[in-house]
Amino acid sequence: MGSDRHPRPEIEGALLAARHYGVRVMLVGPEELLRRELAAHPTARNLPIDVVNATQVIEMEEKAVQAVRTKKDSSMHVGLRLVKEKKAVGFVTAGNTGAAMAAAKMVLGALPGVDRPALASVFPTQAGKDKPSILIDVGANVDSKPHNLAQFALMGAMYYRAIFKNSKPTVGILSIGEEEGKGNELTRKAHSLIKDLPINFLGNVEGRDLYNGKVDVIVCDGFVGNVALKISEGLVEAVRYLLKESLTSTITSQVGALLARKAFANFGRKLDYAEYGGAPLLGLKGVAIVGHGRSNANAMKNAVRVAKEFYESGINTNIEKELGAARSESQSMRPDSYLGPDKAEESA
Repeated sequence: MGSDRHPRPEIEGALLAARHYGVRVMLVGPEELLRRELAAHPTARNLPIDVVNATQVIEMEEKAVQAVRTKKDSSMHVGLRLVKEKKAVGFVTAGNTGAAMAAAKMVLGALPGVDRPALASVFPTQAGKDKPSILIDVGANVDSKPHNLAQFALMGAMYYRAIFKNSKPTVGILSIGEEEGKGNELTRKAHSLIKDLPINFLGNVEGRDLYNGKVDVIVCDGFVGNVALKISEGLVEAVRYLLKESLTSTITSQVGALLARKAFANFGRKLDYAEYGGAPLLGLKGVAIVGHGRSNANAMKNAVRVAKEFYESGINTNIEKELGAARSESQSMRPDSYLGPDKAEESA
């Protein structure tokens, strides 16, 4: 019930996922509404699709924490409880990111050693289809502390190893210059913490490095990461528009576009957020995937795929083990060693 056009993209995506990935999907929301929408798809009767009733919906414009506290029978709460009760292996939403983060932490809980779960988003790079980069965090935390970024770096490296089968992914921290002293107070302090972690840390990277493949994992505050994500999406739309405009301006260019139609289609898929599905919330005691509010059926199908792959890879178990080892070896994973307890997080 989370996307801008819910529940149609969720239902259509669930049908595609059940058909292509051999998974059982539970649709969570007002039962009467969901069954009415499902009735428009006769093939649904032959697919492993269940409906689980939830009487409340958290809307995009609602204040996340307040909505999570007051709407205990929301589709988010009910879906996450299914994961906690092991009736489902993962939860997927294209809804309010802040609410998804708050509800997931409340219902599933964070892994030991994780103060704040983080969203990791995949980006294509010019290094090739087998070498994407991931940006972490892209919006789960709009105000982060240095030790949060250190945890993001460790979790991001583990996620990259598991999903992309890279035994030693490179990690960088997003800043305004490559030199170690560049950046604001947050990035400078985080830099000194991350370099002590047992990961392949290359130091500072800049915005242009998100797409050139210089490093595999780029770490940043959720506010900065979300701005970078939205700028990237806007740029993709602008490129598509300008490319289409150029290719239809003359007869010659139209003929060229027709001949190169397959190449342009491949180009479009590489830049389409729907192909990547959704971003996992790393650091939870369970699998939770957050998609774009504008998600279509293809994006929801791929978000289910991401949830399936995340569960099968056992990333959470590895994150818990490696965070425990890092905390015992490095003071950098202990927030009380330099900033004191995160009082705001404790009160939340």
